[in-house]
Amino acid sequence: MEALTELCDLISHNPNQYSAKITWICKRCPAPESLLSGSPRISRFQLNALLATARFISKCPNYDDSSPRNTVLEFIRSIPSSFTQSFWPKSFPNASIASFYNEFLGYVVKATELYQDFSTEVAGFMGGIVFSALNDNGRSSDSVISRAFLSALSESFPQIMPADANKLVTSLLDSVVTSPASSSSTNGDSKGVSSFNEESMEQLEKQEIAFQLIERILDKVQIDTQLLERVRLISKDQLRLMTAFLKIRKHDWTEQGAALKAKINTKLSVYKAAAKLKVRSHVSCELDGKSSKKLLHGALAFVVEAAEACLYSVWRRLRTCEDLFISLLDGISKIAFSRGGHLLRVLLIRFKQLVLITCAQADTAASSPGVMFDSVLKTSCEIIEYGWTKDRAPVDTFIMGLATSIREHNDYEEKDAKDKKVVPTIQLNVIRLLAELNVQVNKPEVVDTILPLFIENLEEGDASTPGSLRLRILDAVSRMASLGFEKSYREVVVLMMRSYLSKLTSIGSAESDKLSEEANTERLETLPAGFELIARGLTDGQLRVDYRQRLLSLCSDVGLAAESKSGSSGADFLGPLLPAVAEICSDFDPTADVEPSVLKLFRNLWFYIALFGLAPPVIPTRPNSTTLNTTGNTTAVALQAVSGPYMWSPQWSSSVQRISQGTPPLVVSSVKWLEDELELNALHNPGSRRGSGNEKAAANQRAALSAALGGRVEVYAMSTISGVKATYLLAVAILEIIRFSSNGGLLNCGPTSMASRSAFSCAFEYLKSPNLAPAVFQCLMAIVHRAFETSLSWLEDQVFETGYAMDVKETTLAVHACFLIKSMSQRDEHIRDVSVKLLSLLRDRFPQILWNSSCLDFLLFSVHNDPPAAIVSDPTWIASVRSLYQKIVREWIIISLSHAPCTSQGLLQEKLCKANTWQRAQPTTDVVSLLSEIRIGTGKSDCWNGTKTANIPAVMAAAAASSGGNLNLTEAFNIEVLGTAIVSATVKCNHSGEIAGMTRLYENMEKADDDFEPTPTPSASGLSRLISGAFPQPPQPKKESFGSILLNKFVRLLQKFVSGAEKGGEVDKASFRETCSQAAALLLSTLDADSKTNVESFSQLLRLLCWCPAYISTIDAMETGIFIWTWLVSAAPQLGPVVLAELVDAWLWSIDTKRGLFASDTRFSGPAAKLRPHLQPSEPESPPEKDPVEQILAHKLWIGFFIDRFEVVRHDSLVQLLLLGRMLQGTTKLPWKFSHHPAAAGTFFTVMLLGLKFCACQYEGSLQKVRLGIQLLEDGIYRAALGWFAYEPEWFEHDHGNFAHSEAQSVNSFVHYLQNDPKALGGEYGGSLLDMDQCHPVWGPMENYAACRDKRKQLLLMLCQHEADRLEVWAQPVNYKENTCYRPKITSEKWVEYARTAFAVDPRIAFSLGARFPTNTCLKAEITQLVQTHILEIRSIPEALPYFVTPKAVDDNSPLLQQLPYWAACSITMALEFFTPAYKGHPRVMAYILRVLESYPPSKVTFFMPQLIQALRYDDEKLVEGYLLRAAQRSDVFAHILIWQLQGETCAPEGKEVITAKTQEFLSLLPIVRDHIIDGFSPEAREVFHREFDFFEKVTSISGALYPLPKEERRAGIKRELEKIQLPGDDCYLPTAPSKLVRGIQVNSGIPLQSAAKVPIMITFDVADRDGDPKDIKPQACIFKVGDDCRQDVLALQVISLLKDIFEGVGLALYLYPYGVLPTDPERGIIEAHGGLYEIFQQDYGPVGSPGFETARENFIVSSAGYAVASLLLQPKDRHNGNILIDSVGRLVHIDFGFIFEISPGGNMRFESAHFKLSHEMTQLLDPSGAMKSDTWHLFESLCVKGYLTARRYMNGIINTVLMMVESGLPCFSRGDPIGNLRKRFRPEMTEREAANHMIHICEDAYNKWTTAGYDLIQYLQQGIEK
Repeated sequence: MEALTELCDLISHNPNQYSAKITWICKRCPAPESLLSGSPRISRFQLNALLATARFISKCPNYDDSSPRNTVLEFIRSIPSSFTQSFWPKSFPNASIASFYNEFLGYVVKATELYQDFSTEVAGFMGGIVFSALNDNGRSSDSVISRAFLSALSESFPQIMPADANKLVTSLLDSVVTSPASSSSTNGDSKGVSSFNEESMEQLEKQEIAFQLIERILDKVQIDTQLLERVRLISKDQLRLMTAFLKIRKHDWTEQGAALKAKINTKLSVYKAAAKLKVRSHVSCELDGKSSKKLLHGALAFVVEAAEACLYSVWRRLRTCEDLFISLLDGISKIAFSRGGHLLRVLLIRFKQLVLITCAQADTAASSPGVMFDSVLKTSCEIIEYGWTKDRAPVDTFIMGLATSIREHNDYEEKDAKDKKVVPTIQLNVIRLLAELNVQVNKPEVVDTILPLFIENLEEGDASTPGSLRLRILDAVSRMASLGFEKSYREVVVLMMRSYLSKLTSIGSAESDKLSEEANTERLETLPAGFELIARGLTDGQLRVDYRQRLLSLCSDVGLAAESKSGSSGADFLGPLLPAVAEICSDFDPTADVEPSVLKLFRNLWFYIALFGLAPPVIPTRPNSTTLNTTGNTTAVALQAVSGPYMWSPQWSSSVQRISQGTPPLVVSSVKWLEDELELNALHNPGSRRGSGNEKAAANQRAALSAALGGRVEVYAMSTISGVKATYLLAVAILEIIRFSSNGGLLNCGPTSMASRSAFSCAFEYLKSPNLAPAVFQCLMAIVHRAFETSLSWLEDQVFETGYAMDVKETTLAVHACFLIKSMSQRDEHIRDVSVKLLSLLRDRFPQILWNSSCLDFLLFSVHNDPPAAIVSDPTWIASVRSLYQKIVREWIIISLSHAPCTSQGLLQEKLCKANTWQRAQPTTDVVSLLSEIRIGTGKSDCWNGTKTANIPAVMAAAAASSGGNLNLTEAFNIEVLGTAIVSATVKCNHSGEIAGMTRLYENMEKADDDFEPTPTPSASGLSRLISGAFPQPPQPKKESFGSILLNKFVRLLQKFVSGAEKGGEVDKASFRETCSQAAALLLSTLDADSKTNVESFSQLLRLLCWCPAYISTIDAMETGIFIWTWLVSAAPQLGPVVLAELVDAWLWSIDTKRGLFASDTRFSGPAAKLRPHLQPSEPESPPEKDPVEQILAHKLWIGFFIDRFEVVRHDSLVQLLLLGRMLQGTTKLPWKFSHHPAAAGTFFTVMLLGLKFCACQYEGSLQKVRLGIQLLEDGIYRAALGWFAYEPEWFEHDHGNFAHSEAQSVNSFVHYLQNDPKALGGEYGGSLLDMDQCHPVWGPMENYAACRDKRKQLLLMLCQHEADRLEVWAQPVNYKENTCYRPKITSEKWVEYARTAFAVDPRIAFSLGARFPTNTCLKAEITQLVQTHILEIRSIPEALPYFVTPKAVDDNSPLLQQLPYWAACSITMALEFFTPAYKGHPRVMAYILRVLESYPPSKVTFFMPQLIQALRYDDEKLVEGYLLRAAQRSDVFAHILIWQLQGETCAPEGKEVITAKTQEFLSLLPIVRDHIIDGFSPEAREVFHREFDFFEKVTSISGALYPLPKEERRAGIKRELEKIQLPGDDCYLPTAPSKLVRGIQVNSGIPLQSAAKVPIMITFDVADRDGDPKDIKPQACIFKVGDDCRQDVLALQVISLLKDIFEGVGLALYLYPYGVLPTDPERGIIEAHGGLYEIFQQDYGPVGSPGFETARENFIVSSAGYAVASLLLQPKDRHNGNILIDSVGRLVHIDFGFIFEISPGGNMRFESAHFKLSHEMTQLLDPSGAMKSDTWHLFESLCVKGYLTARRYMNGIINTVLMMVESGLPCFSRGDPIGNLRKRFRPEMTEREAANHMIHICEDAYNKWTTAGYDLIQYLQQGIEK
């Protein structure tokens, strides 16, 4: 039902828009035909729908569609059928039926008031429905339903026809009211009781309903006169019966208990209904004047008599009787007012007696005398208010009669009080009544009538002596005085103050111990409460001033009179007055000019507050203090104001604090400080022990003063201060400290300037006094500092507050800061100094003031305000003040920029935008000088050092975006604060001006349209008729405001940007930025506008501005977003929580949609995704449509903005902190969705840094209430941070050089936070998590939480340090310096602990740890042990294989190998290792390897075909052969390549080695496998095979045919042979590149190549891409060799190809060209030739420095670096210039790998000692300086280092690829230890920095080495190859 109700209310606001919803609800109501079918069964949902429909029509007037009303009408017609239980849902209780009727009829009555036609229709058949209900009531078993309907009808009665009304009233009177029980006479005896007993509860309920229905009918229609008279008579009888009934005594009742009480309540309800009917029948009568007056007199007498009976009744305590009495009094008022007040005189005579009876019955002790008393009071006030203007004389008589009754005594009461006078109850209640009458009537005449009698009684009458009567009258006169009538106020105040002072005379006398309780109550409670009541009630300004002075004078008189008495009496008498003083001072402005007399009174007050110890303690309580327990010593009491437990009323303490807020500075003299000490001495009695000559008392006061100042001034330094001065200074100290401790130091005043509200404005007044003694000045300065410390303590205590309390705290901070800023321009140097010092302390303790708009205004513009006229001519002062302001402003801005550069720049732009500061002549110079020197950025900056927030790269990038400057964030930059602020402020002003201009133009146009009223003309033309209104025109809709139009327009524009981005389109940066800026300006102008705008459109536009950058997810869009968000939160801080809430939602949405940092799909994981499955496990996937790095960098900007906002709101906005907590909780919740892309490292750790910063807030207090939740969040952050290391370390190179540095700095920032924050490493927690020894919500099962926590954090720190070092090396690869940070040596025990901790968190972290430290033996051993122990838990982790699949495990046939069938697939290169002889072809291992290979497509396995063929050597189980055959059937290309490779492998090994039996067996197996493959071909596949192989066999055979021909005829011979060859089909492809389909042969392209004994040829084919456009034909040259073994080239090019993939995956721009080589037969092969190869640098690239030359040089560098790394690993020799080629764009290409690894030309003489060739010609291009100092050389070195570091990451994959070919018989394996040396060249034992330096050394060693030049010379001399 709640949902339907909410829907109904929503629809009612805009019914036309949601008409379909209304129809839907109506269709759910009971159908009319079913209602008329007899007795339908209605469902609960139908009832709810019916109620919703009725509610709708009661809330929605002028709704044209009548279907909802018709639905309700149909149900109303069917109500008679609802009087049976079968109508309602099953198990529907009667209470629910009654509730339905009540709610439904209530809606119907409201609807009849809105729709006249509906009301008429309801009235037409309502009479019949009521008759049905009456006839059913009591006649059927379901009569309770009809009675419930009638009861609901008596509360909500709709319209009825007059004829039906007469019939209905007659029926009600006949059948119900005139029953015997209701008409029997009752005389208060037993007959009345018996008659009552005869009535049943049902009869009584019927009577009540009947009377109520008749009254409702009389309200709706006018009935017949005779019938109305009958109603009067019956109701009169009921009143008569009621009076008699109420007089029955309690002992006359024969029945007692709850049953009797319930029946009595029902009977009284009947009488209540009858009384209301009686009044209603008389008020509505229309008889002539005399008859009417007679009737009213009679009715009034009956009603009053009945009311008196209620007062005397034994049932008067029943709530029903009280309600009856209230109804009777209400009737009395109505009757009295019915005929113009003519009955007032008669009424008041009777009513006075009724009032007195009520007062006699009321309870005097209770705080409230009862309901009847309150009702009499209310009626009395109504009668007096009415009679005051109608007939005042009887009213005055009535009031005077009540007033004089307090002096009348009842005889019986006097007789009972012989020994002690007892005040009659009636007197006390009459006094209370009169007091309340005065307050509610609030007329001075009434007060003047009653007050003299009260005062007379107080001074001369019974109330002149202490007693309850006096207390009651004093309370009454104080109430009268609080009304603020001057005469009564003065009389009462004088009386009360005189009375209070009179109490002092008894102090110390013998009579003081005999005072009555009432006397003490008068002094301690009544009079002080009266004083406070007057202070609270006075509103007139003059009276408040007068009363304030009177109260302060009273306090001085009390203190002076009490000071000479005992120590505690002064506090006893002054303390009760403090609440009143606090109240009257609550609106006093302490900064305003104060008259000396008033200042003196304030000073005296605080003097006595200090003297009597009435102030709350100002320093922490010292335990076991004994000096405070002496009550007779005033010195000890005075010390009470300094320390110790407060011994007085807490209300007094609170009052002292309130008084402090309204007390002006207690400055004694403006000429000479405390010149006349007699002024203070006069406060004492000459005989007092406090006289100035009492040195002991003075010493005590000085001690108290020193204690109050917190020891800032020692006692011995006060020796020159007299006792009175010490007391005065103590009073000042107490005042100022309390002033700051009560509410942080805000004063009562509320002027326009914030600074004047600071209590420092009072504290600094003391320092302005001239000629102060050094000791006094020292004390006053200490008071200022002590007050400041108190304010800081108060502010720190507010960290738990939220809402309004937090707003108060921030306001207090701003007020103090603004005042201190303003005080820096004071004339006195010591005031300026203390202002600067306190401002710095305040800023350091509460950094949020750095971004407070008011403080920034004061800082930037206060210095430019004109100085006072008295000192304007002092240039020295002006210069010093200006210099001080400039220093503080610069320091302020730099600090704010270092913490939150985004917000700081936004605020500066906002100030410049609003004030247009740069256009003003005066301030321009100063502002420019302040801001122009400030620069921030990732470049070199001298503004700040250390680990500031602005040093976080993400924050600085966000700062650059918020500045509005057009900066390249991926490169180093510096932001010139002033320039960018002015430019951005100008842009903002322009956009704001555009919006304002358009708005004004539209409004003017609208106004012109509204003012133009067309005049109708007699013309008959259509236009004239239209203008004149001759044509009917629909009503004009309400015009939409221009703001709403613009809001909707910008909403559509932004939605268009989002839609385009989601479709993959490019978003125009400039257009998007301009649109967003205009939209932001519109939002801000809408906030400033007075008119209400479209809230929905405003919210939607704000939401889009926050969400659009997240939707678009580009760097440019995020830059725009940050600029806009900063603008919004800076210009309208109230939007901060809304903007942050939307951004948090958008962030969480980006997690759900896996964008940017949260692109957790494997295809987004960078190099790992691009190297699958060759070097990384998992199947290959298609690359993402969008570059994930750009989205990651967008997230980096985003998190930088979040950190900026965190720094701003962490201290002052719990709401925004909790929003950030929600974001972090959603970010770190399991399962994680973080991207594993290496480019995300910096962004990831920046998020983690924000998380730790947020969690640190639990120790600062603002989040301590949710500390347990934050501890869980902190655990989640640590676990997520460790989760980053669950993947092996990767590198990534971005297009711009600063990216790597930014990444390294981001991780370093996280490391620094871990190292420097004691709470982050081993800090103590609070709460229950320490004791959690079972199952942690984040970490899972654990034994010792605290110990494990420290281990995890230490592991995280070590891993982060290692990651930071890695990234630092990548960012600065040629930095020769070792890491300067000290890293303690890690012991073997610590490595074991690291491994165990990592494995406990996530086993993958342990394996990643092993990958990071591959040569750490103890680490590897521990991981091996952990793997074997937890083997079943890690089967999904392929990286665990090397730890249990080992040669030893194979030898031992380890049971661990049984897990291999269930293990996840590894990479192909890892699987290749298990093919090697060391694993002996173990069946389980082989089965796993083949399962891995089967899981990958054959096209991906083809690359490793030579290795797979070598695996056949140990394929005893025929498993490899089986795989090859199956894969061949799956892919024709795989089969063809396999056959060619098998054919090429059949050649015998070179050299003189004897062929082993194993090799012979292997060679004999190859043809068999080949035949099996061919046999497995289908007919179609066999045909393709023959065509492909025959075609290239013919081409290859040309080489053999050319050998006999002379060299000059060989080219023509090639052409002849090519012309004979026909292309066999369209599916023929190049064997070296299966993706290229052959479309033809260029017969003229055949070239015979130079060779001593063979004739290799190069032929060019026309090819097309298999998956591309078939018409896109390109040339491709291939070299066909005969007599050469190409298999070694294949191996070398495999390594080069892997390196190329590795470099591309990482993003390195290193160039390698692994051209295709395929051995097709023994000593035959096809080599893919690179198009445009040149033996020398033939193409002229232009002069040095030209674009063409520099481009070629860059291409040469990247290719040289790539081949340098490849050469280091492969060690290729014979590197003469014939084997090193240059392509058409300058890229270097190595060919001919006949000598690699351990072999070299010349019988392995290894003449070429350099690891790679850098000849003189090459170094000329690489290093123009010739000294290895040029930028191009450093670029070459950097690329070499990065390539080498990247190759080291995949060392095992490369080695495994080579390892499989060891027994292939290739020459490169014929000597030495090629595999071992290859591993050594990777230097796995080195750190990244050591490896980088090693590569640099290799580059320097190869630089123009003499052996390189010597080998080139030898080749020139021997072969004629140019050097």
